[in-house]
Amino acid sequence: MNKTVALHTLGCKLNFSETSSIGRLMENDGFEKRNFDEVADVYVINTCSVTENADKECRTLVRRIQRKAPEALVVITGCYAQLKPKEIAAIPGVDLILGAAEKFSIVQHVKEITKGDSTKICSCDIEDVHEFTASHSINDRTRIFLKVQDGCDYNCSFCTIPMARGKSRSDSINNVIENVEAIAKQDAKEIVLTGINLGDFTSPLSSLQNPKSESMAKDNKKIEGNFFSLIKELDKITGIERFRISSIEPNLLSNEIIEFVSNSKRFMPHFHIPLQSGSDKILGLMRRRYKKDLYKERVELIKTMMPHCCIGVDVIVGFPGETDEDFMETFNFLHQLDISYLHVFTYSERTNTLAADMNSVVPINIRHERNKILRNLSYQKMQYFTNAHIGETRNVLFETKNKNGLMEGFTDNYIKITTSYNANWENKIIEWKI
Repeated sequence: MNKTVALHTLGCKLNFSETSSIGRLMENDGFEKRNFDEVADVYVINTCSVTENADKECRTLVRRIQRKAPEALVVITGCYAQLKPKEIAAIPGVDLILGAAEKFSIVQHVKEITKGDSTKICSCDIEDVHEFTASHSINDRTRIFLKVQDGCDYNCSFCTIPMARGKSRSDSINNVIENVEAIAKQDAKEIVLTGINLGDFTSPLSSLQNPKSESMAKDNKKIEGNFFSLIKELDKITGIERFRISSIEPNLLSNEIIEFVSNSKRFMPHFHIPLQSGSDKILGLMRRRYKKDLYKERVELIKTMMPHCCIGVDVIVGFPGETDEDFMETFNFLHQLDISYLHVFTYSERTNTLAADMNSVVPINIRHERNKILRNLSYQKMQYFTNAHIGETRNVLFETKNKNGLMEGFTDNYIKITTSYNANWENKIIEWKI
């Protein structure tokens, strides 16, 4: 019998795309995939380390595996694995830890370990990680997450991502086109472009001696450029009906990108733009590269060109030095902005960050109270945004899952639609009256 593998993702869409690629590597070597709640021979946890909760969840999952399948191999990879391999190695039951440079060599590493051996750590200094490895989810859901950029050159005072992911690096535009054309042949309808700092995408020179892509083979040319160059090229590709931009920094979201999306039939009217704070004082302490006036300008331009556009926002509450007045400044700023929903993060101290050593620490209970207030605001914002479109007819892409007789899909502007399951609508774009 073939060995089995179960995979679990913690964190962002980019992690999801990488987990899918790791799963395919295992399947190509003969492993059969299992659900994570089933018994398997190998368990792979692709970790996040943005918050302390992500670290705790990893440890909880390992304990659960130990109870369910004590003889299984447990592999930990991802950001937590790169940042704190020795801490993970101390967790009973962990067999293999793969850092940023080793995660896609998982098949070879799994073959070299045996249950009961001492925990093996395969990692290197993040400064030595220079290569970009493309990854994407496929056959997992209707929307495909395609990684086109990795790493980050920013040094926000609260963030460990540069230490976990390394310097900013990108796929070439030519390779992205090739991957998109391959995905299109598998009947995917929507691709979400993902990266750690997506707007920092810069295409390196690519070799086209043996171009696999049909469109590249015709003209055999190298395409260079930034993120705007990338989306212009992707907009020309037939076979993919929808593209989404996952998350992009406000200082990198240029007017030309906004205008392009407003005129595109393939790029959806949906932006996710991290804010983190509505206080310029706190933005300065966070070492963010913009002030709130620039953020406001971006939102107003989007809404001028696309009144129906969905805008999501990341916010951190309880950052060191955030007074009640600072928080209310953030609340009022968000309340007045024409945005659609919030992703609210409670600040947690991360080792080796500047913020961890800052004074004026906000008590945990106050952090949680502020989180609750903004999550309530997010609910109200989404209700208002959805209600504004009731009665309209918009295109909905339904996903391929039967959830207790129901199915879900998203409009072009990211309104979730739930209706009775209909097999004929799976992975289809349907005109839908909201």
